Amino acid sequence: MSTQADISAQIGAVAGLSGRQPRLDYPAYRSSSARHPELDPVPADPEGVELWAPCFGRRDVDDAEADLTRRHAGEPIGERMVVTGRVVDSGGRPVAHQLVEIWQANAAGRYWHQRDQHPAPLDPHFTGAGRCLTGADGTYRFLTVKPGPYPWRNHLNAWRPAHIHFSVFGTAFTQRLVTQMYFPGDPLFDLDPIYQSITDPKARQALLSRYDHSITTPEHSTGYRWDIVLTGSHRTPFEAEGNA
Repeated sequence: MSTQADISAQIGAVAGLSGRQPRLDYPAYRSSSARHPELDPVPADPEGVELWAPCFGRRDVDDAEADLTRRHAGEPIGERMVVTGRVVDSGGRPVAHQLVEIWQANAAGRYWHQRDQHPAPLDPHFTGAGRCLTGADGTYRFLTVKPGPYPWRNHLNAWRPAHIHFSVFGTAFTQRLVTQMYFPGDPLFDLDPIYQSITDPKARQALLSRYDHSITTPEHSTGYRWDIVLTGSHRTPFEAEGNA
């Protein structure tokens, strides 16, 4: 099993390489070698695929689904927070009426999923999933609790920084991008090979939310802002293009 020093050395060895998207095969992230595509893509007729794919509209997404703190009989444990931002294209133009989904661990760092057997407590009032449609100005908004870090078995004493998974759909379910949002100042960044698999420091910064006092609600919730750029040279790093 690799030591923490071994992992840090592997991360440092590639830190100077350019790359705005996650590397497909990143030795420090052990499962990347088994998970990244090795065969050429299979051509498909997108119009034919979309005839058989699910579709959605405004009536299919309830506004209440964006509040992850009100999905159960009681309130979840943890720091309540608003996460909001805009989905835009390379020119800063809003991408309106797009489906945005999130999923995350609870405040103790545990997912509501049968494969997560981390011995942290489950919260009966928090399942960690929500969705909304962007507004005319491209804005999305969720009310949730801040997730905790959690261990994973990539290497000895490996812990993931606190993060929220985001999925952004286009006009059909065949058009999907998946990424992760992080919180500023996390001490685990330098030790996390998933975060470090994006070797361009500026691109990694694009995954960081920022605290915004203007959206913090008095005596109720803190506020974080994070924009998602879908196209162009400054686009948000996405898992669909790599293996993060």
